Amino acid sequence: MILTGREIGTQVKADAIRISPFDSQLLQPNSYNVHLGDRIGWYTSKVLDCARENPFEETAIPSDGMVLEPDRIYLASTREMIGSNHFVPVVHGRSSTGRLGLFVHCTADLIDIGSYGQLTLQLHAVHPVRIYPGLQIGQVTFWVPQGEIDLYDGKYQGSIGPQPSQVHKDFEAR
Repeated sequence: MILTGREIGTQVKADAIRISPFDSQLLQPNSYNVHLGDRIGWYTSKVLDCARENPFEETAIPSDGMVLEPDRIYLASTREMIGSNHFVPVVHGRSSTGRLGLFVHCTADLIDIGSYGQLTLQLHAVHPVRIYPGLQIGQVTFWVPQGEIDLYDGKYQGSIGPQPSQVHKDFEAR
């Protein structure tokens, strides 16, 4: 079951959903709009390796914008810190940015229950597109879980800013 926008607002007031900063004007019928943060990064290797840490470059998004080029995955984050121990957040692109050919979250849209931090967005432009810090870039829905809850306590907990992949740590744990 998905929460309505009004119910998201009610659950934020009850501290069952944490969104910081929170602005009730960003509530939508079934979601909450989120802003693009002020930092962006990308991998610098031509070939990415799942078993090793990949070189990653990060920079501030200029106030006059930055053009995203096709054939590259950019990692950015939401301005907001988001999470819940009671509901399952899912991040989506907004149709307004999708209509410009900007994929906001290519894969891994599920945010584990118990996770809290800035959400890392996987940006992919199919056509060059200029983005700006503070752009309302995506939306988060909240879903009611069924069954016993185990809270997330993984490698991305408490994320601030864009987080490059840490899949290589799965190989180190073997």
